[in-house]
Amino acid sequence: MSNRNPAISKGVDWSLVWLWLILCCIGIMSIFAATYRETDSILQGFISLKTDYSRQLLYFVMGGIVGTFILLTDSKFFTATANLGYAFGIFLLLLVFPFHSRVKGTESIIRFGTAFQLQPADLCKLFVNLALAKYLSRIETDFYKLRSQLIAAAITLIPAVLSIMQKETGLALVYFSFFIVMFREGLPAAILIIGFSFGVLVVATLLVEKNTLALVLTGIAALAVYIMRRQVKRNRGILFLIVGVWFVCVGVQRFVVPFVFDHVFQPYQVKRIYDAIGKDYVPKNEVAEEQIEQKKSSSQDNNYNVKQSKIAIGSGRVLGKGLLKGTQTRYDFVPEQRTDFIFCTIGEGFGFVGSSVFLCIYLVLLLRIVAVAERQRSVFSRCYAYGVASVFFFHIVINVCMTIGLAPVIGIPLPFVSYGGTSLLTFTIMLFVLIRLDADRQMVLR
Repeated sequence: MSNRNPAISKGVDWSLVWLWLILCCIGIMSIFAATYRETDSILQGFISLKTDYSRQLLYFVMGGIVGTFILLTDSKFFTATANLGYAFGIFLLLLVFPFHSRVKGTESIIRFGTAFQLQPADLCKLFVNLALAKYLSRIETDFYKLRSQLIAAAITLIPAVLSIMQKETGLALVYFSFFIVMFREGLPAAILIIGFSFGVLVVATLLVEKNTLALVLTGIAALAVYIMRRQVKRNRGILFLIVGVWFVCVGVQRFVVPFVFDHVFQPYQVKRIYDAIGKDYVPKNEVAEEQIEQKKSSSQDNNYNVKQSKIAIGSGRVLGKGLLKGTQTRYDFVPEQRTDFIFCTIGEGFGFVGSSVFLCIYLVLLLRIVAVAERQRSVFSRCYAYGVASVFFFHIVINVCMTIGLAPVIGIPLPFVSYGGTSLLTFTIMLFVLIRLDADRQMVLR
């Protein structure tokens, strides 16, 4: 009887549970520090469900209940329903188009009354992770073949494309973190190098005048031909390859980047990217200029959030001002300080030391997840674990860099800390599914 109904604690990695609990508590505390007003009753504020920190506490309790049910679930359930879950996630993303509500420039949210809203682009990360792990763990999948790599990329990129169509570019970029999982499972390093080089080319396109960059690319191609002149004499295919790469790079610089920035990104998003690299953005038409002016009217300056966030973090100095004593965050100088810019609340309140300790907690979480991933006996569990680590890593790095001005403002939350029910529950479910899979790692390989 005991074998059929094992104790919930059997095999559970409690270090991950404790890290989840600590981060959720830090999140509730930070939201409280950013939104509490002296005229409010603390007790009434936490039980009223009318304040952000009381609602976050409710989401935390809901996450704990859902996490408990996950720990009581047979781990085979997740492998059996992975593809069905992916189909459900795509269905939710498609459901956004006829039933979305426009919130702060995004069209990716479905509202249910006035108290609850769902962002499928955020929730779908869980389903993509499960589906990708299921595909990579199939016996028939030979990931060293191009066909398998393309299918895996399609599983990841379809939700990303739908998210972009819903003007949720930030969350769409998160899906690219799953390529780290593919790299762990055999994706050639050359593909990652090409992806990184593409990013460098995009930045260079924005920083360097187009004709000058074209000449630089031509010079690099000529230098490559000169260095490899002996190989080129023996094999003319190398010459054609170099010329082809040069042609693609110039094409990306001349046509692809301008098209994406003019027709895919919103004008205010392009403005944020230009601000991040220290350049001025000139709108291409009156519509773009009008949209940017609308953004400016709500925040005085398109880069206002980042400026105020950096002031808040810097004002914390070494030890911080203390809980509820920050001036920048307590008096709403930093917009979105309870969501995307929650890190500045921690920086101002607890200073460099507190921020460092906070980031170390995240580092311990990531290292622990990687350690858990490497001890798995099944490919499914290992791939899923690396997917969790990749998503968390992307969110943490981009969000923190965003608040200190090292990355464009793309609006992605800090795991377990930023305000938001969909975000907190999604991250919680992802982590507890990993804990459940790890608890059953001694089972027969799946």
